Amino acid sequence: MKLNNILISLGCAVALSSCSDSFLENKPQGSLSEGVMTSPEAVDLLVNAAYATLSGWTNECGDVWLKPTTNWSFGEVRSDNAYKGGGGEGDCYDIHQMETFDMQANNGNLDGKWFNLYSQISRTTTALKVLDKCTDEQIPNRKIRIAEMKVLRAHFYFELVRLFNQIPYMDETIETVDYPYFTNNEFSRDQHLGRIASDLVEAASILPERQDEVGRVNANIARAYAAKVKLYQAYKQNPTTHAVESVDNVLMQEVVNLINQVQGYDLLDDFQKLDLVENENGIESVFAIQYSMNDGSNDHGRINWSNLLNSPGGDSPYHGDGFFLPSQDLINAYQTDENGLPVFDYQSRPDYAVVTFVDDNNQTLSNTTPTVDPRLDFVVGRPTITYKTYPDRPCGSWVRDRGVYGHNCAKRFWVSPESKDMLQGWPWGASEMNWQIIRYADLLLYKAEALIELGQLDEARELINRVRSRAMNSEYVKDFNDPTKDAANYKIGLYPAAGWTQDYARQALRTEMRLEKALEGERFFDLVRWGIAKQVMTKYFEAEKDNRIYYQNAKFDDGEEYFPIPVAQYNFSQGIYVQNPGYPSFK
Repeated sequence: MKLNNILISLGCAVALSSCSDSFLENKPQGSLSEGVMTSPEAVDLLVNAAYATLSGWTNECGDVWLKPTTNWSFGEVRSDNAYKGGGGEGDCYDIHQMETFDMQANNGNLDGKWFNLYSQISRTTTALKVLDKCTDEQIPNRKIRIAEMKVLRAHFYFELVRLFNQIPYMDETIETVDYPYFTNNEFSRDQHLGRIASDLVEAASILPERQDEVGRVNANIARAYAAKVKLYQAYKQNPTTHAVESVDNVLMQEVVNLINQVQGYDLLDDFQKLDLVENENGIESVFAIQYSMNDGSNDHGRINWSNLLNSPGGDSPYHGDGFFLPSQDLINAYQTDENGLPVFDYQSRPDYAVVTFVDDNNQTLSNTTPTVDPRLDFVVGRPTITYKTYPDRPCGSWVRDRGVYGHNCAKRFWVSPESKDMLQGWPWGASEMNWQIIRYADLLLYKAEALIELGQLDEARELINRVRSRAMNSEYVKDFNDPTKDAANYKIGLYPAAGWTQDYARQALRTEMRLEKALEGERFFDLVRWGIAKQVMTKYFEAEKDNRIYYQNAKFDDGEEYFPIPVAQYNFSQGIYVQNPGYPSFK
């Protein structure tokens, strides 16, 4: 069910459900009879309107590129994986504040993200309220549609918990007029995650294993998502410091059990095939946001507007805005040892592949002798290196402000510039490529993570090696001037049984998660889940401050694992919301 089938016009959505700029204040746009609202046609419109918001768009607010569903700013720029990029520090300054951990409760991107997620939830609850009034005779697939809406709602609430920790919870039984009176500290993180996981498990028991329409939620998606939520819930955090105080192995076993029930998926045989439109609903895609192009809608189609700002800039063939750039630290992390295994202490080594800039047509790389994981050049666009299948020239001056952000750009999530699947012109670099919320490699690594905590180390190693084997057997990037040679000294190996202790396995898993999923919007949330965000970010700022001058005073303070509650939402609550630990209180 590509978006041209599942989305409805915003006008229809407004007629059925809308949200003002005050949190979730629904204002009916017309009078609809009970009979109309409970008709199969109306229910389909409401359900489709909820699916539509997966793309990030709601008719209630725009600028999805500043509150992206891909979490490029919230989960990657806020981590050790990426810089903001663009036209300097002042360009989208709210995101610069995220990158340097100079966060205030009046940051507009935070309020926009909060508001948008609750608008998305509003779509699901509106559909659920109508479905609850219907009968199975009126809507033959009513129970399935209810389960679909609960999975979507679970996704939106999970995002809110990961971002803001203390949030109000409202379901379809709550009247809209009562929303401002729900406090944001009634439920703990653990209680929120428990409820979300329960909804997903319940939905999995109702949903079919597969749906006829591609993109519609099924039982496998619900199980996979429940496993992810339970993985987060298993790490028990101190409510004040957010330190991980214990790990719940009962929940870890539930993660394993749920993933074992997810059937019918596998890894693509080449990592780089993840960025081909032809594979977007392929064997590795478990749950994806469906995008489309040239589908008859405005602005060339329902493309991934979350990535609008991020296509390579400078003199690249994309001519984009050049936000979201891979960090030097991420590049360094792809270095391998004599056995092709990650170098865990890579920060003690000199920077890998340092760029010397001569002019727009001439750059050189130094310190390229070390061996590197081939995924480096699947993920990162580096000067002088072949960029995807683009034949005209290698990656070069494709960063807008090289003096601030260096010379490397992103390769993931873009089709090659000469591809028939890429839109020529604005929006720059657009295509119909889906965004993967959960792919099969995620599940292998989630299961490995749970098995390590359970002490089942051999099976965990096999799963990690399975992901590494795919990278090992992928087609390596070739030298632009001599396609018979590799573009770098690639070497990747598999973890041996010798020395595979629980502590070593934990470090290997966390590294593998970073290398396999770099720039996918998950990195910072992983660090918080593991309880190592402050440790990692402190080391990162120290390692990077000579490369990025604006990191000189960057500092991760206690409590910054979560964003502050936006002041606009505190005002909406009429003063009953409480601020997250680590930030000045509202009173």
